[in-house]
Amino acid sequence: MHSANSIIYRIKHIFVAIFALLVYNTTQAQENSPYSRYGLGDIISGQNITNRAMGGFSAAYSDYGLVGSPFNINIANPASLGSLSNTKNFSNTIFDLGGEINSRTLKSNLNGQKYTSSNAAISYLQVAFPISTPKMEKKGVTWGASFGLRPLTRISYKIEKNSRISNIDSLNTLYEGTGGLNQVNLSTGIRKIGNGSHKNEFSFGVSTGFNFGNKSISTRTSLLNDTVIYAKGNEELKSTFGGVFLNAGIQYEIHIKNAGNLRLGAYANFQQKLNANQSIVNETFGYDGSGAVLTIDSVSTIKDVKGKIVIPATYVAGFTYQTKNKQWLFGADFETSDWTAYRYYNESDKTTNSWVVKTGAEFYPAKFNAASNKYWNYIKYRAGFYYGTAPVKTDNLRNRSAFTFGAGMPLTTPRQIQNRGEYVALNTSIEIGTIGNAGTTGLKENSFRINFGVSMNARWFQKRSYD
Repeated sequence: MHSANSIIYRIKHIFVAIFALLVYNTTQAQENSPYSRYGLGDIISGQNITNRAMGGFSAAYSDYGLVGSPFNINIANPASLGSLSNTKNFSNTIFDLGGEINSRTLKSNLNGQKYTSSNAAISYLQVAFPISTPKMEKKGVTWGASFGLRPLTRISYKIEKNSRISNIDSLNTLYEGTGGLNQVNLSTGIRKIGNGSHKNEFSFGVSTGFNFGNKSISTRTSLLNDTVIYAKGNEELKSTFGGVFLNAGIQYEIHIKNAGNLRLGAYANFQQKLNANQSIVNETFGYDGSGAVLTIDSVSTIKDVKGKIVIPATYVAGFTYQTKNKQWLFGADFETSDWTAYRYYNESDKTTNSWVVKTGAEFYPAKFNAASNKYWNYIKYRAGFYYGTAPVKTDNLRNRSAFTFGAGMPLTTPRQIQNRGEYVALNTSIEIGTIGNAGTTGLKENSFRINFGVSMNARWFQKRSYD
């Protein structure tokens, strides 16, 4: 037992180091995403790293209890939490941490100019555990819960534009924005297994919590003249916002005799109204010797303006199919969001309805109920693809697509998993994607994203008789 405890102890310190490194990298990020100025910024993927490797499908995905499973938490559909069980080795607490490193290249379709930026950030931090009693499970009912923290959107751009006011002077305009939306969530799901020969399973789950964030945008203008000095102008808007959210999901698993398991799923992120508070400042400014902004004179200041921000609803439906030998898993999702309903203080933005189709597969070499000492047999190989439209519309509707692939690699030995049911798995995915259309007047964005997540299953809340 001592060796197992020692491994868990070291892994906990690894988590702390990874978390600190990602936070540091986030503060040092050089990301510049011009389209994040619209709405509440770029939407961050709401899937686990495992799902991202398979194109992002998650509506019908439930990893708990599958053979060789690293027990990843489905953070998109709370109905999957109903599969958490207190029986055998499934009574452990699951800790799931995800992060990403991405590089994006913006290319102008007009002059071919390119700009590359990079960023590193935490994707999610989630904990899940079973809460059903033995009496419930004897009746075929299992119940699980989870809580965590994750970012939903990110605002990060700095755009400089040079133009000329007819018969006056040249004008330099600097657009800059930071902020985003984050979420603290508490989710629960319950599953009922059919009686007798009818062993199909129905699961239902809800997720609630608090969405919160901030948005800071500024527009700095400077008239350029060799002989006359003009005061530089800055218009800055800062807002904070927050509100309670509610999501819900369902899953239904059908056991097909001599064929495998078909699972259907759907979930909805319902429309939400955030309470907002903003301030607007118009001022003249200058720069000091280090380039920092210095306020010269405040032209006008408006503080504590109350309002509402409407976040539109998102609906997702899909399926997964696992073969009888448990080696292959296929899945697909269809997702749609009504971004025409987005409002910021009763004002719309350049947002539009969006949709995306996600599909992928997973291959697990280890054979069901067959022991193997080969490490490579316990690695899960994943690949996928998604295609759809982006929620921001400028000159026309922008397409988005990506190829994804990755793997789930156990960091503990099969013997440790079999003896105690405790393990650690490293999940990775690589996403190569693009947003935008060739031949338009806008920007085309190519991205390369590396996602990685650590999933740990450990008996944190169980009292041991022997150590």
